[in-house]
Amino acid sequence: MMVKKTTDNKIIFGLIGKNIGYSFSRNFFLEKFKKESLSNVDYKIFDIEKIEKVSSIFRIPYLIGCNVTIPYKTSIINFLTEITAEAKEIGSVNVVKIIRKKKIIGYNTDIIGFQLSFEKDMKFFHEKNPNALILGTGSVSKTISFVLKNLGISYQFVSRRKRKYFLSYDDLNKDILETHKIIINCTPVGTYPNINSCPLVPYQFISKKHYFYDLVYNPNKSLFLKKAEKKGAFIRNGLEMLNIQANESWKIWNSP
Repeated sequence: MMVKKTTDNKIIFGLIGKNIGYSFSRNFFLEKFKKESLSNVDYKIFDIEKIEKVSSIFRIPYLIGCNVTIPYKTSIINFLTEITAEAKEIGSVNVVKIIRKKKIIGYNTDIIGFQLSFEKDMKFFHEKNPNALILGTGSVSKTISFVLKNLGISYQFVSRRKRKYFLSYDDLNKDILETHKIIINCTPVGTYPNINSCPLVPYQFISKKHYFYDLVYNPNKSLFLKKAEKKGAFIRNGLEMLNIQANESWKIWNSP
């Protein structure tokens, strides 16, 4: 693999985002480098205020690839030279591969990360044809809807503001929660350090027939998941999705 080549300079990977001190990505990759005895590799956090600063990041010597997180998964597309068909269809990129500073290619590994972690839980669903609520309307929610559509699961977006074709949190009631047993949080609400926040779902109507998935993984059990668990719902956080998509990123960066 390319990163195992000997060099006097460290090969660099990283995470691009804003206010991302909570991220586990750096520790994940540093542990990976240690296990694979890679001493010439580093993974940095590129916490930037504006997406325009990504151009200077791409010019860093020996930078081969980056992960991309909130809030730049869509806006980064304008700074790429190529994008895969799936990422283009969704309009979301979470992995960038840099080839000799001439090609900057965008990929979406959130797709496989979510699908593999979500699919294995489908055996726990109480209904054959369940409906889902996707909380949030950002770039990650587009990826989640893409996967649900491919799995044949109907869904509705829930937005903070009243919008055409979207539900608002004020619309959520007992009837909607009885007909939508899958609830997926695609917002950053509840992420460390704001661990006492959660999406405004009427949790009193949640039951053991519900399935709650939170893309938040820090804390391990968000308030969103805690409230659902108290009502008997099956819960899952986003850590496995993070690990799967990170390993897929590694494969991309090491591919010819």
